[in-house]
Amino acid sequence: MSNQGFQQVQKQSQSLVLAPQLRNSLKILQAPAVELRTSILEELQTNPLLEELAIDSISVEEQRENPNQNELEQDTEMEFNAEDFSAFERMNEDMREHYALENTGQSYTSEDAERREHFMNSLTTSQSLQQHLIEQAELTDCSKQEREAILYLIGSIDDNGFLTETISNIALTGRIPYKAVSQASQILKTFDPPGIGTADTQDCLATQLELRGRGDSIAAQILRKHFQLLIRRRIPELGRKLGTTTDEIQDAIEEIATLEPAPGKRFSPDSNTVIEPDVSIFQNEYGEWQIKLNSDYIPRLRISSTYKEMLAKGSLNKQEKEFMIERMRSGKFLINSIEQRQQTIQRITQEILTLQSDFFAVGVAKLRPLTMNTIAQAIGVHETTVSRAIANKYIRTPHGVFAFKYFFTPGYKSGSGESVSNKSIKDMIQHIIDDENPAKPYSDQGIVTILTEKKIKIARRTVAKYREELGILPTNLRRRYK
Repeated sequence: MSNQGFQQVQKQSQSLVLAPQLRNSLKILQAPAVELRTSILEELQTNPLLEELAIDSISVEEQRENPNQNELEQDTEMEFNAEDFSAFERMNEDMREHYALENTGQSYTSEDAERREHFMNSLTTSQSLQQHLIEQAELTDCSKQEREAILYLIGSIDDNGFLTETISNIALTGRIPYKAVSQASQILKTFDPPGIGTADTQDCLATQLELRGRGDSIAAQILRKHFQLLIRRRIPELGRKLGTTTDEIQDAIEEIATLEPAPGKRFSPDSNTVIEPDVSIFQNEYGEWQIKLNSDYIPRLRISSTYKEMLAKGSLNKQEKEFMIERMRSGKFLINSIEQRQQTIQRITQEILTLQSDFFAVGVAKLRPLTMNTIAQAIGVHETTVSRAIANKYIRTPHGVFAFKYFFTPGYKSGSGESVSNKSIKDMIQHIIDDENPAKPYSDQGIVTILTEKKIKIARRTVAKYREELGILPTNLRRRYK
């Protein structure tokens, strides 16, 4: 029988622990300008020693260059007397109100209240697909059972606008007569947007043609009877099946292309976000490249002179002094972190401008391969710092707005020994296909041949991969018959 029991064992291990200030510094470095403003405003609310500078006032950098403004060094030489801590808290609130009134520059009038009320009343929210359909159901002339069935049907519609349940299942679940649900389904298909409440894409497109009065057209016949041939774009075979010319089939396909394959999508929550570039690169009137950081969303901060005067008077007790010093250190750390963030982004952008100069002068075709490690070594920081600094950030260039990460890409060696990025190769493939004969589109191997003539050696499977990433169909689906 073995002995069982507890045993104390000493074990040594390594772990990485990030201090709160370091975590905040990394957060500031990684945040885009718009998000950074939110973080700064939160700190302004919690730190009474911080105040925001007016746009035309002295800059943070100028403030820091003045040696008389080094509050942390002055704190060690100050003498503090005891005073009620609650008085300090009341003064804090009074100062907040004072600065709020000072920043407005005028009193709050009845006209201001009227404008605010008008603004609040003007706010609108987007309408969901279900709300849109329910409003139409309430105005529909139908029986009570049919209206109840329509509501069940609306609840079974997915984001694309398709009915995800069968009529029989809805009738059974809702305990509604099958006939009423079936009739409700036909009523629902007449609702806006056209094609709503259909079973799938094929039924959706065909229903839209029927609502247009084109239920007997060649396009409708293709959708109802030969949908698989349409997907594979077998135009000659469709012509033979329907006894029409390829021109008529081509016209029918173009009509189908005007239909909405997912009618519910326009009611989906809008996930698009406004992109505000953190950096702009442009040429001045002398043809010199300039870099401008976007500081419009970043408040300019300083330590409040009011609280510095309170410290200078020496009227605070030990607890108050410790509180003031801790808040002052926090505020100065935030100011330093913002300054360091801006400097890091500036330096990274300068290196990108230097190494990708041909891109800024010509365009995507001249984009060169570049790694984050190359930039990190050039500016003397770790590669992860570069990764954090460029995360979720964008550059405005003469050729459009691009994510910082767009400029970091692997590449290939051309026959002449020049490095070419994979994005430049994708751009070449896009132009080759744009210029091809629609009746005789290039195969992937044909594109390889053209690129080889440009002294760019690339495998056929790589061309196929890039073509798919560009959203370009294969050869047989791009072919258009005349």
